[in-house]
Amino acid sequence: MAFDGCCPDCKLPGDECPLVWGQCSHVFHIHCIVKWLQSQTVSSPCPMCRQEWKWKAG
Repeated sequence: MAFDGCCPDCKLPGDECPLVWGQCSHVFHIHCIVKWLQSQTVSSPCPMCRQEWKWKAG
């Protein structure tokens, strides 16, 4: 989804759908990356580059 919009789980863009960055520099809506990581059974790769997903410290 476009970053200025919101993910499919949200009704309106804004604080309920923040963007988060991984250490690999890829960015996702929080709901999207959490759903993706929960769907993975063996490892937790970034959906874009397949590196292990690690949250970028803010």
